Amino acid sequence: MLSLVSVFCARDIMSLVRALPGSTAQGLIWGIMAIGVFLTFKILDFADLTVDGTMGTGGAVTVMLILAGYNPVVAVFIAFLAGMLAGIVTGILHTVFGIPAILSGILTQISLYSINLNIAQGRANQAVSVDMYNLIVSGRDNPKTIATVIIILIALIGILYWFFGTEIGFTIRATGCNENMSRAQGINTSVAKVIALAFSNGLVGMAGGLLSQYQGNFDVNMGRGAIVIGLASVIIGEVIGEAIFGKRLNFSSRLAFVAVGSIIYYIVIQFVLWLGLPTIDMKLFSAIVVAIFLAVPYLRAKSKNSYRKAAKGGAR
Repeated sequence: MLSLVSVFCARDIMSLVRALPGSTAQGLIWGIMAIGVFLTFKILDFADLTVDGTMGTGGAVTVMLILAGYNPVVAVFIAFLAGMLAGIVTGILHTVFGIPAILSGILTQISLYSINLNIAQGRANQAVSVDMYNLIVSGRDNPKTIATVIIILIALIGILYWFFGTEIGFTIRATGCNENMSRAQGINTSVAKVIALAFSNGLVGMAGGLLSQYQGNFDVNMGRGAIVIGLASVIIGEVIGEAIFGKRLNFSSRLAFVAVGSIIYYIVIQFVLWLGLPTIDMKLFSAIVVAIFLAVPYLRAKSKNSYRKAAKGGAR
């Protein structure tokens, strides 16, 4: 206990405070990616591992287009389309060729590594300078980045709220809830899966495009572990949202809390770095954070059930 207190006392608390805007900005950008993960993981019940590759695809497309003279906004939009194409490939592998969901995502993810290198003209890293181009977001101006990404998130949540209220949106939700029953009702579940995967990976590609601008470069490994961050954000956001609003938590609020979960995830990671723990163990710490938040809903439900059983036993 004394050693833990001494660690805290030895650290400069203001350095952690100064790092919070950067963590918030990164968390918001990754929150867009996490919303994409939410669409497949929570709505479609599809474990899509394509996102680890799609994140890099969005970054590669954006950086190369900006270097070619395209407007950064146009570059991010094309990155969104590139992400959608990757999602469509995963959907076709799964629905047309009958490859299991996890394997179809892995196959697309592996192929995207080579595709991303080809997009970047064989280079594993490509820089884009904020001094030379009028980028949408930048790590040099975190307040502006935070405001810009919040506006983008509000627009995306509004569009998704509208979309999932349409007939196509209902078919996707029905497919995720009960695929066999949906098929019996005449719904083309294969088309629903492909559409959801396209939108999901499109958002991930967009996040990759914004992240490459924020950090000033594309790196071929920038999407590695994206699925872990996405799942962590979804679970953290759900746990916090349900703790605050309970059953009143609607669809748009869930999407918003996914972004909040991403911010909290990055603040936790920043806190771990501030403590001076080894950076080589960051993946381990990330896995522990995800495991803790994944266990919270189960343990909470288990404790409620145990209380109910105890109450019934006492009543008897």
